[in-house]
Amino acid sequence: MIRAARLDDVPALSRLETRCFDSDRLSERSFRHLLKHGKASLLVYMLDGTLAGYSLVLFHQNTSMARLYSLAVEPDCRGKGIAGILMAASEQEALLEHGVVSMRLEVHVNNTGAIALYRKRGYREFALVEDYYEDHAAAVRMEKPLAPNLAPNKSHVPYYAQTLEFTCGPASLMMALKALAPKTRLDRRLELRIWREATSIFMTSGHGGCSPYGLALSAFHRGMRAELFVRYDIEMFVKSVRNLEKREVIRIVQEDFLHEIRKLKLPLKQRHLPMDEMEQRFHAGAIPLVLISAYRLTGDKSPHWVAVCGFDERFVYIHEPFVDVEEQKTETTCIGIPLTRTEFERMRYYGSTRQYATLMISKGDK
Repeated sequence: MIRAARLDDVPALSRLETRCFDSDRLSERSFRHLLKHGKASLLVYMLDGTLAGYSLVLFHQNTSMARLYSLAVEPDCRGKGIAGILMAASEQEALLEHGVVSMRLEVHVNNTGAIALYRKRGYREFALVEDYYEDHAAAVRMEKPLAPNLAPNKSHVPYYAQTLEFTCGPASLMMALKALAPKTRLDRRLELRIWREATSIFMTSGHGGCSPYGLALSAFHRGMRAELFVRYDIEMFVKSVRNLEKREVIRIVQEDFLHEIRKLKLPLKQRHLPMDEMEQRFHAGAIPLVLISAYRLTGDKSPHWVAVCGFDERFVYIHEPFVDVEEQKTETTCIGIPLTRTEFERMRYYGSTRQYATLMISKGDK
């Protein structure tokens, strides 16, 4: 029998972890947190009144993708099809109750039995990550479309995760650069260089993010065509900062960016780019970088850069450069995230003044 896990299952779940895994175990505290607060589904398989297995799925806020985080079956109960039954139940719940269209997972490269099971269930490898587990073994990343007719073609936009909390802009631009100029080397040196070129210096707190104007200039100076669609407002980030001295610094930086943009005659459109037009330009070879409201994606109220990597009839797919490790996120859950078109359009506006910015990067003429 399969049912949802309860708090009184935690001791049995923890014992099962110990019997099934030598490392990378979930603690009792983690199980309790997931049951009380986590965006998760935890199903257990009961056999003769004993907890014989579980399946744990994590959901990504306001997206249509999930991650099979952990699957365990009591060693003495293996060979009875319990793992496959748990997976089928988790997939069905994810699709029907959460609107998930894609399930992803990571598996130890040496766990040939699990890999065979996942392949049998329709999962396919899409990446290998070296030195992933505590024993330094690699992880195989696998994915299964739960609604195959909605799965886009494999994206030609590569993925790069930001390495600092304030470098989402450089990371997003780097993805576009690599897609358009494959010889581009993606590393922290380039990430930090672009941030130094494009930063607004200050934000509400901490280090400043990257201005749309600054990112457009960074792309141009690397031989790309950068077309910016933005609500013209010299105080785009200024109003979010209370300190008057910081406000003045941001204003000066923005004015300097705009002065250089006008001098170089970069295309600057003072209008919102409709999604249909964005999609047409994407299929023509341009890569959209979009400044979104991160609140709808991560719960953070700061504006946040993402790279668009695909479209289909119902979804826009994005590469999310921020990997929130504290929320059990990995690159697996940040690559090609499916967002409904309605949700993506909501994310494209941020702040009380409904700011917006879209940067279309394409091959330049230089």
